[in-house]
Amino acid sequence: MKFALLALALAACGTSEPPPPKKAPEPPAPPPAAPTVPDNHKALFKALEKPTPAEADKAKIALGQMLYFDTRLSANGKISCATCHDPAAGGDDGLATSPGHEGKNGERNSNTSLNAALQFVQFWDGRAANVEEQAKGPILNPVEMGLKDAAAVEKILSGVEGYKTAFAAAWPDGNITFDRFAEAVGAYERQLITPGRFDKYLAGDVSALTEAERKGLDTFIATGCIACHSGALLGGTTYQKLGAVVPYETKDLGRKAVTGQDADLLMFKVPQLRNIAQTGPYFHDGAVATLEQAVTLMGKHQLGKDLSPDEVGSIVTFLKALDGTVDPLLAKAPTLP
Repeated sequence: MKFALLALALAACGTSEPPPPKKAPEPPAPPPAAPTVPDNHKALFKALEKPTPAEADKAKIALGQMLYFDTRLSANGKISCATCHDPAAGGDDGLATSPGHEGKNGERNSNTSLNAALQFVQFWDGRAANVEEQAKGPILNPVEMGLKDAAAVEKILSGVEGYKTAFAAAWPDGNITFDRFAEAVGAYERQLITPGRFDKYLAGDVSALTEAERKGLDTFIATGCIACHSGALLGGTTYQKLGAVVPYETKDLGRKAVTGQDADLLMFKVPQLRNIAQTGPYFHDGAVATLEQAVTLMGKHQLGKDLSPDEVGSIVTFLKALDGTVDPLLAKAPTLP
């Protein structure tokens, strides 16, 4: 009897279904891919980097900064390079036009001195090849700083004991010359480079720009602005005819005033867009008060496009992201000798 019951029990066990295996949990969904800087953005633009001066150049830079801010280097004792090109305020003077253009065309809007050394020429009409040559212009211009000639500059500097010491620190022979004045100012201006958030973006930090700023950059590219505004400075590397598609009314001859060539009529250096939000009013004549107006007019005159308010606003949002910072110690007036 016992064996029968055991057999029945074993038979019952043999017919039971085993429990189903536990289902493995679903793996978590992978996080969305982090946004990256598009290759075309890297190809169209170039990041700025703060320059590291050679030890041998530091004395020239310090001297150049003093010269840049010294109003004694003007006929009336009231004007310095910084008067029209204040490195602490966008590198210009914030005025529509500034006195000093020596041609037949009247006054022009001051170019910024920030990042100016990286441009291919200086002044709106390219009449100076570099910042050293540019430094020689305003100081001898009768309607700017107004000194008579190079000898007048050298006489003022030679009469200041502190400048004798500063020139001797920069050049072993200590000779004070007009060419060295320009070289020192140029050495200083070559330090006025302003990297900012846009450069972090180009280096791969997508979060350095907001989504709206990145959208504005795409609009800037798609609209055609990059035809003139690309590279490290987003401009400053070519001449372009103002009013290439739709004429722009101006009495200024542009580069023709320098070369005398008809082909250069209304040709101007394409302005850089770095720190553009800080350097209004805009255009060579300072006739445009706002960035919105400038973008609208450029779309019309240079591209033949009537940009919508949304397109203009998007581009301006991007342009405002091009602000950068200059070394605060370089931006302020030094103690003068």
